[in-house]
Amino acid sequence: MAHRTPKLTKAQKELIERFGVLCEQDGPSRALARVMALLMVSPVVELPFDDIGSLLQLSKSATSSALNQLMALGKVEYVTHPGEHRRYFRIRLSSWRTDVLERLQGLGAMAEACKEVLAQRPGSTPEFNRNLEELTSFFDHMHREIPRLIAKWEKGR
Repeated sequence: MAHRTPKLTKAQKELIERFGVLCEQDGPSRALARVMALLMVSPVVELPFDDIGSLLQLSKSATSSALNQLMALGKVEYVTHPGEHRRYFRIRLSSWRTDVLERLQGLGAMAEACKEVLAQRPGSTPEFNRNLEELTSFFDHMHREIPRLIAKWEKGR
């Protein structure tokens, strides 16, 4: 079966850019964020390397770097098809629970680090210290509540 590069509508291209900007704000590079966005928005769920680069107008180097980073992060995987030598890349949505739980652990670690900082803060910065206490309290609260929210959501599905 011959592969065809998908045609993206203007709305899909705009959505890829918006989604890419949102992802980019979370830390990854612009190219990485746009590759993730393309794999989410594309009407075809598995895309070969060349299609990803051409649809996003990325160099081979930028495309390769983004895909390698996404695979290392467990966000993207590739599959092969019988009789073809190329790899097809797809987003790994099945790992979203793991991703959320890893971020949750990060909140707990951040709360603990903030508590250590608070213990070392001088009393001469009361407003800063109050704000840091509030942030620490928020991190603690989220760390406790997110597992409950997930359980409640799963029960109601």
